[in-house]
Amino acid sequence: MKGRVVAIDTLRGRAAAALIVDGQLEDLLIDADDPGFAPGAILRGIVDRPMKGQGGVFVKLPEGTSGFLRQVSGLAPGQAVLVQVTGPAEPGKALPVTTRLLFKSRYAILTPDAPGLNISRRIHDDDLRDSLAALAQAGMEGAAPSLGLILRSAAALADDEEIAGDIAAMRDLAEAVLADLTGPPELLVDAPDAAEAAWRDWADPPPDEVADGHGSFAAHGVEDLVSGLLAPRVALSGGGHMVIEPTRALISVDVNTGPDTSPAASLKANIAAARDLPRQLRLRGLGGQVVIDFAPMPKKDRATLEQVLRAAFKGEAAETSLAGWTTLGLYELVRKRDRQPLSEVLA
Repeated sequence: MKGRVVAIDTLRGRAAAALIVDGQLEDLLIDADDPGFAPGAILRGIVDRPMKGQGGVFVKLPEGTSGFLRQVSGLAPGQAVLVQVTGPAEPGKALPVTTRLLFKSRYAILTPDAPGLNISRRIHDDDLRDSLAALAQAGMEGAAPSLGLILRSAAALADDEEIAGDIAAMRDLAEAVLADLTGPPELLVDAPDAAEAAWRDWADPPPDEVADGHGSFAAHGVEDLVSGLLAPRVALSGGGHMVIEPTRALISVDVNTGPDTSPAASLKANIAAARDLPRQLRLRGLGGQVVIDFAPMPKKDRATLEQVLRAAFKGEAAETSLAGWTTLGLYELVRKRDRQPLSEVLA
């Protein structure tokens, strides 16, 4: 099966959306079944007590929920603050939140306290960029100077009326929320569900097919693709494989060559693992510290492998920091936790 397919259906009783490219699962969104606040939700909270030694404060959120904000300066206990959920809460921990709000739609992102009008770097045509800049200027006329706008790459495929409408809707929402700073903790903007997020974030490049409704996952083999993600072993080209195993402290990744243990086979397996690792972590919902034990190879090949890793993680939505090699020859990176682990979602 060739092409880019967006499938929207249910997975084990939950609404879900899958992005499939040339028969390979590229992304998967599943609605949570708990009543908590999902990543992307915007809330009004009340600053609580500082967390000594952590460089942040707790924030009282609706329904007795606590958030943790990595910010101290300019905040005082009892102060109302607008925050956005950035990831799932780990068991026994507060919900991670930020004051850097983003109001996202299919074509536009409104950025409070990050002024400026910006066009996606993925749009290269100069005439189109000028046209979009004019739309952005018109759409933000009279807005507060601190309110910024980014036009997303999908805007290159939309007509002017659609883009202008999107900018207006996001501006109205942002201005209404930013003015709503009085009162007890409250949910102001709910997180998008799986279908909404798929429609918003998978528009560029445009899908060759959108399959929406019962049977869509079965028709495209999504359940079989998802089942493979619940096993730690991942087959690699050339007969090698990697094993991805979450622990309480970190995510361990072990790369093996298979029967061929030559230096060339090791490098080939390591490169294949490096290229597929961002997709595997994304689909499995894994984040935090990741430690990779690559197949044995000469030190001279490390620079080549690190270049492959950097290229593979470039453009990933989840913030990732590549820490580098340890004295024991392991490779470390840190990936932001942006969703609940798939094994927990489907448990």
